[in-house]
Amino acid sequence: MTRKNSCVASAPLARLAVGLAVLVSALPTAATAAAEEVAPPAGRDPAVVSDWMRTAADTIAVEVDGTPPDRAFWEAYAATAVHNAVTGIEGRYASYRWRERGPRHASSAAAAAAAAHRLLTRYFPASAAGLDTALAATLAKIPDGRAEREGVAFGRRAADHVVGLRANDGRGAPVSFDRPPAPGVWRPTPPAFAPFSNAWLGRMRPLLLRSPDMFRPGPPPALGSARYVRDLVEVREFGAKDSTRRTPAQTDTARFFTELDLPGALGDHAARHRLDIAATARLYAAVHTVQADAIVAAWDAKLRYGNWRPVTAIHRADEDGSPATSPDPGWEPLLMTPAHPDYLSGHATTAGALTGAMTKLLGTDRIDLTVHSTRGGTTRHYEHAGAYDRDAIDARVFAGIHTRTADVVGNRVGHRIADWALDRYFRPLRGH
Repeated sequence: MTRKNSCVASAPLARLAVGLAVLVSALPTAATAAAEEVAPPAGRDPAVVSDWMRTAADTIAVEVDGTPPDRAFWEAYAATAVHNAVTGIEGRYASYRWRERGPRHASSAAAAAAAAHRLLTRYFPASAAGLDTALAATLAKIPDGRAEREGVAFGRRAADHVVGLRANDGRGAPVSFDRPPAPGVWRPTPPAFAPFSNAWLGRMRPLLLRSPDMFRPGPPPALGSARYVRDLVEVREFGAKDSTRRTPAQTDTARFFTELDLPGALGDHAARHRLDIAATARLYAAVHTVQADAIVAAWDAKLRYGNWRPVTAIHRADEDGSPATSPDPGWEPLLMTPAHPDYLSGHATTAGALTGAMTKLLGTDRIDLTVHSTRGGTTRHYEHAGAYDRDAIDARVFAGIHTRTADVVGNRVGHRIADWALDRYFRPLRGH
């Protein structure tokens, strides 16, 4: 009896030992499968999208002698070309104003690189040698063969389509601001007293919106009104170059939001969240196009309302009709005032477009965005959209270059543009 019980007891142990042996022998295979899941094949590597959007930003910074709003459009063109090249092969998301599909087994990474390369060399032929080198380096990581060749060919078609779409879109058109100087009306500001910068932005054909004035807000506060005075007093106290009210932290915020590395922030987000190549391309395209249209909307309002900047309003406060304000001809802002009107704030409008787009894409206001300031030289992490919006709005007041109303309304317009546009563009395809 004892011997029988012993044999019965040993059978489960034997089976357990065999099972453990099988499990141990399978571990390398499981580890390999996990590694393959983390590291996609070279032909579909999402890092290619981020790398080429970085190349696009660097090329545009060298080639375009303009302001960040001007350069943003070229980045949007590159992002839409890359998006169409990738989604035309991968599917998953609707392409941007294009119905073409690429070969099913083509390399979407090769297509992304070829699209960016083709678009950039078409617009900036002087940079062709460097771009050729970058393309060769990307393709060297992708296995030679039919998939690579077909991907490259399709990517070039995607780029040519975007170039065709943006032909005669109003870039650089002769648009002028002709309103004569008067109380409340914009005029060139010190120290350069430069004319209205890039007025054509307000008449440019949008990428997503139906027209530049589609989300045009109501007018700014009336000259001398309570809200006008409140805005002016705040920017006068907190935005002065020698302000005693502005804290060091507020000064840092003002300097941080001068010029941001958006392609780097999007690439970092995509990598940390392990977005695949289609989702990465969509992220760049959605954010860049929504921001580009936010710039059009902001400049449309600048042209329509043309109200003066804080520095002018403070210097000429005796003209605003309010006994609560007085002129200060020696007042200077913390940062130099850009050469265009106050309302809307372009930076606050594009900030709302950024956070609005990411919130819409992610389905949550937890945007988890790490942003580097290329001029400020510092990096900040924003967990939630509201915190980013708050700092972007405050920054222009603390810098002394925008009123709070111009910032708050601009930020709201940016969100409205993102909501409307992403209900219609870059949507997931049915069944995905």
